[in-house]
Amino acid sequence: MNALIDLKLPLQSELLTTVRLLTGGVCSLAGLGLEESEDCKVCVTESLLLLKHAGFLSARLVFTRGEDLRVLAEGEEGGGEAGSSMEEEISVALLEALVEDLKMERSGQGVTSVSFGFGHK
Repeated sequence: MNALIDLKLPLQSELLTTVRLLTGGVCSLAGLGLEESEDCKVCVTESLLLLKHAGFLSARLVFTRGEDLRVLAEGEEGGGEAGSSMEEEISVALLEALVEDLKMERSGQGVTSVSFGFGHK
């Protein structure tokens, strides 16, 4: 697999639009269609929101390309304020609806990492 982007970012709401733009560019490089790209952008955003709601202050976001586009979002720097379980349920429901190979790791505080793929061949 070839890493396209490996990025650490603070989990601040005002940066989510920038991350969506970045994700759209990566999806284009990977040859995904418009619908898959939009779904991927939603999944990346929801993954980062899950990490933020689990109390992480920053995250590592990695896009890799092999047979498909793989996305990994890992929480870093704990100590933030945890969000509500309802917000987490909505994010998880969206992710489960949009990807078939969703993998989530959890700890006592919530989700610690999320990974999924798009463009399966």
